[in-house]
Amino acid sequence: MRVYPEQLGRHLTPLAQCYCLFGDDAWLIENARSQLLMAARQQGFEERISLEQDNGFNWNDLQNEWQALSLFASRRIIELTLPQAKPGADGSAMLTSLMTQPNPDLLLILRGPKLAAEQTNSKWFKTLDNAGVYVPCNTPEGQQFFRWLDGRIAANRLMLDGDARQLLATLYEGNLLAAEQAVQLLALLAANRRISAEELSQYFDDQSRFNVFQLSDALLGNQQQRVAHILAQLKAEGTALPIVLWAVFRELASLLQLKTAMVQRESLAPMWSKLRIWDKRKPLYEAALSRLSLPQIEAMLALSSTLELKLKQGGEEDWTLLTHLCLLFDAGAHSALVDTRG
Repeated sequence: MRVYPEQLGRHLTPLAQCYCLFGDDAWLIENARSQLLMAARQQGFEERISLEQDNGFNWNDLQNEWQALSLFASRRIIELTLPQAKPGADGSAMLTSLMTQPNPDLLLILRGPKLAAEQTNSKWFKTLDNAGVYVPCNTPEGQQFFRWLDGRIAANRLMLDGDARQLLATLYEGNLLAAEQAVQLLALLAANRRISAEELSQYFDDQSRFNVFQLSDALLGNQQQRVAHILAQLKAEGTALPIVLWAVFRELASLLQLKTAMVQRESLAPMWSKLRIWDKRKPLYEAALSRLSLPQIEAMLALSSTLELKLKQGGEEDWTLLTHLCLLFDAGAHSALVDTRG
């Protein structure tokens, strides 16, 4: 059963046989784990065994722990870390087998990285999912991040002006650990009084974290302020310009194929799967296609070629020109900026 991190508290009494904590956000995983351990202690689970699937790991060790009697006659927790979230053939068989041997005095907690479709469609995962609870611990983005932040603000009984809330989100988006620390500090510094954006800005530096995939979504959605913020952070974090340019070029190449098909009155249906654009992202591409003309997309590709040439011939990372290229995802910017490619 899939349960999101903010819902986990409602699924701890009684505890399920197993909980799967997989995702790319360390804070969410640790927070979910802390909730589980606290609930387990309250329900009589006193002994804890930790295992990790490293090079020398033997899956029989898990089976032996599953079948062993507790030295202290108490209920036991078995924590198993899967660093690659790939138990392999032996592990898959073992996990599937153990779920056919339910034991109310055992709690299995699995931890690992974000799961791909390959894993969530596997027999071992479906067996665990049916027998217990799957908690996807992935860093929330956009409105999901705002909802998470609002929850932490409410939990700490903070009173923030609207601008202060927006500033806090801007400073910490993508970095839940730093955001939680900031919220806790504010609870100490400004208990029982309202906090303005001006006051908040005096306390904190920008700790937001972004990746090139978030930049792609912001470009397609024509979120220019967000684009500028992400670019600034990527540069500040030392992200190599070729990586950012690769992401931008990839989106432009996809837009070119889609727009060409539209101009030629061809169906886009086969193009979505060919370009590996899933349903969740189709609205972003459709918005960009309705906004940009074919000549504009071609001009942007020409500008990206100029950037690539500067990199290859002179090793120059021209972040200013890259910013201009990103601005061109707004159709209205073309008349002012398209000439910069020279």
